[in-house]
Amino acid sequence: MPDGVIALSIWQVALAYAFALMVLIILKWRGIPREKLLIWATFRMTVQLVLVGLLLGFVFDHPHPLITTAIVLIMVGFAVFTVLSKFRDEMGPRLKKVVMITLPLGTLPIIVFFMFAVIQVRPYFDPRYVIPLTGMIIGNSMTGISLGLRSMIDHFSHRHREIEQWLILGAHPAQAVKGVVNGCFDAAILPTLNSMLGMGIIFLPGMMSGQILSGIDPTLAILYQIAIMMGILGGVSLTTYLFLLFGSRTFFNKAQQLVQKA
Repeated sequence: MPDGVIALSIWQVALAYAFALMVLIILKWRGIPREKLLIWATFRMTVQLVLVGLLLGFVFDHPHPLITTAIVLIMVGFAVFTVLSKFRDEMGPRLKKVVMITLPLGTLPIIVFFMFAVIQVRPYFDPRYVIPLTGMIIGNSMTGISLGLRSMIDHFSHRHREIEQWLILGAHPAQAVKGVVNGCFDAAILPTLNSMLGMGIIFLPGMMSGQILSGIDPTLAILYQIAIMMGILGGVSLTTYLFLLFGSRTFFNKAQQLVQKA
């Protein structure tokens, strides 16, 4: 444990669960049916973090390129699974394939460039850098593609007639859905941009706070935070753009006719 870092006991962490209890009381009082979800989310978060902590302790003590690569691929795979599970009843097979392809296609090049060119990790498979930084990029990209997917499904549902009118007037499918794709892309990256606007003044991001608490010089923590935010922006933007570009095409058949469900 670095000097100056306050160690937390199990009992101290247990006290933090008072906040979950507070939310549970509010849900009960207001009659909002989210009690089971709150309990399950709290339990699942606790178990997952404990297991990840034990796993990372082993991986950090026994670094190996195959192990690091496997963990990164598992993270990407779990991100894909999460998106598919969340929208499984709203997507057809074609759109599901687009998610499975574009999420890795958008995140992995960003991760490789970020690790090799920006951070310049040595050795390249050092899990102390690769795993947490990769997790931030993948997690935010997953959120971006989820927002883009939700927005796209809603747009195609509510603007169905408008798109058909463009097609009747002779527009190519890409032209007919240009406004939809642009609006979905804007909705997907807006949370990241808003986060960047308030960062440093309104709030300190988690990574930077963690580094400062661990005793790292604040200036170095700031440089890391700027770098990772640019990586996150790149991951979210590229992943979402590729998904919307190819995903919008699944709403058309081979005759370039609009279909109800991709």
